[in-house]
Amino acid sequence: MAKDALKEIVARKKEKILLARQAFPEEELKIKVLGLPETRPFREAIVKPRTISLIAEIKKASPSKGVIREDFAPAAIAKVYQDAGVQAISVLTEEDHFQGNITYLNEVKNVTTVPVLRKDFILEAYQIYESRWFGADAILLIADLLTRDQLNEFMGLADSLGLDYIVEVHTEKELKKVLNLEVPVIGINNRNLHTLEVDAKTTEELFILVPKDKAVIVESGIKTAQDVLFLKILGVSAVLIGEAFMQSPDIGKKVQELMGW
Repeated sequence: MAKDALKEIVARKKEKILLARQAFPEEELKIKVLGLPETRPFREAIVKPRTISLIAEIKKASPSKGVIREDFAPAAIAKVYQDAGVQAISVLTEEDHFQGNITYLNEVKNVTTVPVLRKDFILEAYQIYESRWFGADAILLIADLLTRDQLNEFMGLADSLGLDYIVEVHTEKELKKVLNLEVPVIGINNRNLHTLEVDAKTTEELFILVPKDKAVIVESGIKTAQDVLFLKILGVSAVLIGEAFMQSPDIGKKVQELMGW
């Protein structure tokens, strides 16, 4: 039987959370976040009528491709994205499989004015406080990893800290779980996190099941201007694109090429 990529990632993530808690206890973290400046409004930045927004991602590697970008400087990439006119920036902070680091959030925040999304595998409330402390304006919550009660709890905590959130789904079952909750922004991931395979039909199948009052973000497998145009016509609010930009020698030019700006 093929190995389950998500199980491996989650096992390592749990170890990392334990280490983080030892270095920076939750009680300390809760006190520290109280004095922080307000977050940048993520949802407001990416949900605009009759247009499709771009959340451009910063990631060095992935479990399916290995190292994607050798010349990797998060702050420099963030500046290019900002100059290219992106609506928000996603920063992959998972260490083992994506070669991310939570400190990248602050690096990116310091050189930009757009909202910053922390993309990671959030399993505990601790990580939500941690996201706020390190500079995130929004977080990703993966429906496959969390129970309905956990999703409710984490969304409430994010709200109380001024963080926006995307709740990500990949199947109809996960979407049904999410639609029972007050979720304003739903992410449809074309990638199966267990097998790492990408299927663009996932969006077509799930989008029609999402009520019109929800904003939808599509993730994974978006490689061309035609892909973006198709999603815009469909009525998607935003696309989250990383690999296509990270593989490009000229990131700014690639953003303009894909988005038609």
